[in-house]
Amino acid sequence: MEASEIIIRPILTEKSYSGIQSKIYSFVVNKKANKVEIAQAVEKMFNVEVAKVNTLIVKGHKKSQNTKQGRTVGKTSDYKKAIVTLTEKSKPIAFFESLS
Repeated sequence: MEASEIIIRPILTEKSYSGIQSKIYSFVVNKKANKVEIAQAVEKMFNVEVAKVNTLIVKGHKKSQNTKQGRTVGKTSDYKKAIVTLTEKSKPIAFFESLS
């Protein structure tokens, strides 16, 4: 898998911003990617050194909508989240630094 296929998008929340000072970054990643592939993709895309990768599957939640035909019930998709910690000597990721 290519690095661009593994890392789908960064997670930009208040909680993820608090980890930037500690060089901890969050990404939505491909469900089939493992920790080694995620670490290699981050190193390749951002030119940094990865210390560790934690992954988790975020379960989708139910959504409902009232329409003229009645109530429509659906579900958001599940996705895989990767929390990447960089080494102490590694430089921060420039994309996240420009946001804060």
